Amino acid sequence: MQIHAIAGRMIVISLLAAGFLLNGCSDKGPKGPPPPPEVSVVTIQARQVASTTELPGRTSAYLVAEVRPQVAGIIQKRLFTEGANVRAGQVLFQIDASLYQAALDNAKASLARSEAHLTTIQLKAARLRELIAEKAVSQQDYDDATAALKQTQADIQFGKASVEVARINLQHTAITAPISGRIGRSSVTEGALVTSHQPLPLATIQQLDPMYVDVTQSTAEILRLRRQLQEGRIEISKKHLEGVRLLLEDGSEYPWKGTLQFQDITVDPTTGSVILRMVFPNPKGLLLPNMFVRTVIQEGIRKNAILVPQQAVSRDLKGNPFTFVVDAKGAVQQRPLTLDRTIGDAWLVTSGLESGERVIVEGILKVKPGALVRTVPFENSAKTDGKGQKAAPSVQTR
Repeated sequence: MQIHAIAGRMIVISLLAAGFLLNGCSDKGPKGPPPPPEVSVVTIQARQVASTTELPGRTSAYLVAEVRPQVAGIIQKRLFTEGANVRAGQVLFQIDASLYQAALDNAKASLARSEAHLTTIQLKAARLRELIAEKAVSQQDYDDATAALKQTQADIQFGKASVEVARINLQHTAITAPISGRIGRSSVTEGALVTSHQPLPLATIQQLDPMYVDVTQSTAEILRLRRQLQEGRIEISKKHLEGVRLLLEDGSEYPWKGTLQFQDITVDPTTGSVILRMVFPNPKGLLLPNMFVRTVIQEGIRKNAILVPQQAVSRDLKGNPFTFVVDAKGAVQQRPLTLDRTIGDAWLVTSGLESGERVIVEGILKVKPGALVRTVPFENSAKTDGKGQKAAPSVQTR
């Protein structure tokens, strides 16, 4: 009985060993093809975007007037507060007017004397005219009387002009504001001697509402914009030039929009750029002269713009951009691209992609041209436009 039990155990052990051998042989057999890699894609959709350009510049006052005296004299009074707003015609300084008042009185007296002589000379000339017809007086006497009359008439005209000059000089002793605006510090005090048309202004008035903003734009950008207009790639209307945005030095956006007023016609030979001037309202005085700002100008509207996420674009050894797309059969294709500029985290593509194509955004390192892939929609934590692409309302250049 023991012999039979031992023989049964050996049979069981042999069967188990055979099973293990069979399992080991099956593990070393051929496997099936691996599943295709998974990649995230976005579907390219052509859309309309606003084309903008961001340009640095500086603010300047809308009107600037340097206050200078037009007559010489001693400053008697300063009639304004430095840094305050003044109105046009307001008296700012008062020059000692005593000498100019005396000059006016003297000119009036000289005029009155000439006018008093006029009547006597007129009567004398009229009598001699009657007598010369009867040959009762000589021709010389008549000619002298006529000349004296003309001389007196000329003296009267000269006297009137002298009176007017003296009156104007007297008025200029009260120095008034030529424009309305904010006046700066005064360069003179009471008792200072000033001269006519001196080089140093007494004060400067600046009108700060509205304000100018002058920016520079390269001629290359101007030529590019004109070429795109001619090719019909962008459209410009008047309203595009009236919605200029302004970014202040701290990065905040100015609450009022400006208008592009004109473009200078002279190119700066040192920088190869021209001046663009914009006008911005400044009702609260936030803008001050010579502030550094950045303007965002809407150049126009781009129709059928192709945008692709920046992370979907790679570059070869020569620096040429390309991307991978998935065709209708699920195969990967490599596409060379022509890029225009960045728009946030996307590239504006001018050639290489068509609307409706699927571009690989994530999983690029796992694929190569011709390989089959399994696609899933690309999900971005940022706000998208509903088609898997991040919303980009405007095309921006720097």
